[in-house]
Amino acid sequence: MTTIIRLLACLLMFLAAFSWSGCGDDDDAPPQVLRILVTNDDGVGAEGIDAIVEALAADPANEVVVSAPSGNRSGSGDNTGPSQACGDLSVADATTLGGYPATAVNGCPADSVNYALDELYPVDLPPHIVVSGINEGQNVSGPIATQISGTVGAALTAARRGVPAVASSQGLVAGEAELDYPSGVDAVLEWLEENRAQLLAVRVPPTDVASINIPTCTSGAIRGTLDGLPLAETASGFLDPQDCSSTLEDPQDDVEAFLNGFITRTSVPLE
Repeated sequence: MTTIIRLLACLLMFLAAFSWSGCGDDDDAPPQVLRILVTNDDGVGAEGIDAIVEALAADPANEVVVSAPSGNRSGSGDNTGPSQACGDLSVADATTLGGYPATAVNGCPADSVNYALDELYPVDLPPHIVVSGINEGQNVSGPIATQISGTVGAALTAARRGVPAVASSQGLVAGEAELDYPSGVDAVLEWLEENRAQLLAVRVPPTDVASINIPTCTSGAIRGTLDGLPLAETASGFLDPQDCSSTLEDPQDDVEAFLNGFITRTSVPLE
């Protein structure tokens, strides 16, 4: 009888050990880390990129790598390669304003993305998402987003290489008023949380990039977020002041919505 009891005790100990080692609750597993490449077109030392990098890096569920132009390269679109306008593509170690380690590329924003994808990530472990911005100034309308903006151009470059991307831009204001980067940060973080699960899932080649434009309100407050509005066909008036006290409803395109106090989320096609 004693032998049987001993055998039963050993069996229970074995089962308990197996349960602890292999049958734990999946909810206890740490969250999968989101690999994020951050770039911009205002330069690695700009205020907007520093604001979003600090926010992203504060979350242990994010792994942040920064590769950005060595100086301001606004308006360079998706241009790549050595040029008089952007630089000779030389590379140097740098930091953001807040001291986060970064790579500074003497080139266009798209060059910064290409360098990072080629040199800073293993081939089999690319970033889950490229975050471009936060830009100093809005990038609304089709002509601006698809032809001129280096912020959007960097995102398009990533997407054409199979990496999802989002561009973010903060509205300009007249005079000495500061841009509302905290609202821009909130908008980007909200978009990331909405899309995190999909970004971590099986990769599907993107067909467009997301472009987020956030007003800087000098009166009133941001009126909400509008998804899916078409890009305005012309850039006419896109730099007009943002009126966050507006009562306009049902804006017809991204420029009208943005200038009337809404955060806009638009899709920019790869071609």
